[in-house]
Amino acid sequence: MPNNPELKHVIDKIETRKSSVAIIGLGYVGLPLAVEFANAGFKVCGLDVSEEKVASIIAGKNYIDDVSDQLLTELVDKGMLTATTEFSVLPEHDAISICVPTPLSKTGDPDLSYILTVLKEVKKYLRKGHIVVLESTTYPGTTEEVLLPELEESGLKAGKDFFLAFSPERIDPGNEKYGAHNTPKVIGGVNPACTEVCAALYSQTIEKVITVNSTRSAEMVKLLENTFRSINIGLVNELAIMCDLLKVDIWEVIDAAATKPFGYMPFYPGPGLGGHCIPIDPSYLSWKMRALNYRTRFIDLAVEINQGMPGYVVKRIADALNDRKKCIKDAKILILGIAYKRDIDDIRESPALDVIRLLKRKGADLVYHDSFAPNFCYDDICMQSTELTKEAVADKDCIVITTNHSDVDYSWIVQSAALVIDTRNATKGIQSSDNNIVRL
Repeated sequence: MPNNPELKHVIDKIETRKSSVAIIGLGYVGLPLAVEFANAGFKVCGLDVSEEKVASIIAGKNYIDDVSDQLLTELVDKGMLTATTEFSVLPEHDAISICVPTPLSKTGDPDLSYILTVLKEVKKYLRKGHIVVLESTTYPGTTEEVLLPELEESGLKAGKDFFLAFSPERIDPGNEKYGAHNTPKVIGGVNPACTEVCAALYSQTIEKVITVNSTRSAEMVKLLENTFRSINIGLVNELAIMCDLLKVDIWEVIDAAATKPFGYMPFYPGPGLGGHCIPIDPSYLSWKMRALNYRTRFIDLAVEINQGMPGYVVKRIADALNDRKKCIKDAKILILGIAYKRDIDDIRESPALDVIRLLKRKGADLVYHDSFAPNFCYDDICMQSTELTKEAVADKDCIVITTNHSDVDYSWIVQSAALVIDTRNATKGIQSSDNNIVRL
């Protein structure tokens, strides 16, 4: 690589902890990353449009389960971590990490509005020596086609004056084994100099950094990871439907297949897909390929199956009630769990919400319990969690387990309920004297 004094200067600042870091977006991705950088000895400023989040961090109060309350408070007290809503602080910081949401529009197209809003501000304050890393999940080509030309309009050149890369976030909310520090970090720059600088930055706080040859490759890595999961979950969801028709226990089949020590890894069916990644990321790839006149058949089929699972769950509920000479209209139903997965408070894209919406349309009398999510509003439906008492369970026609939180005693639920629809295999191993369990 040709001699680049700016590159050497930037890396020297990183390695001596003289660099400071700005993290834009202080949600499930941004705040853990901010804490990791601060804990590694970098002064960090978090930026967010939410005054509530900013005020919380300034007060040393944590709002993300994957972040240590004590560590966040210590870092704030030491002056290593602060927060603001003002983008004007960007020139004071050497590295900028963009961790804002990238949802889908109502038409299923990528919504880059959050990225574009941030990009406008970063461009305004871009200076020589800046490191800019996009972590928001997006389609291959975004960094190179959208960010690069905008930032270079400033007259600064990537790889010479500033350094631009993409590094996919890999946060798994609620994962007690893998967090921001020990989950390998993939980085791809718009050129080798950018890759080198950005890898040097993240290697100061992440245990293992893997570099790829381009931002497109790095963007594709995240889409491959979650498309792999989406397709395999779609496969096992379809197998669950097949097994029901064949009168076979899908859970028993999966457990037996998982004993094979090679060539197989278990995936599990459920009421659908939820969270900020798996239901959305494959659609980014599908959208991009449609622009290139290519149909992503596996992806589209998996999306169709997974999106249809809440409807399938409602059908199973209706059939089970019908077998007991009850109609779904006016049936008293308790939904157990609305978070998209076990033991977290995140309800984004949760299939439980679609199950509730469909049951409401059919006239069911609904309540729900979730100690992690005490209230929600979705599709003009607003509800509050009900207390899980014996009376609340016993007088219901049906209990539907849509999220298998560990704070629920499922043996007690089975003993107390007239009917249990279990979409998560939470009642595995529990014996029922009156055959009141229906598993997905």
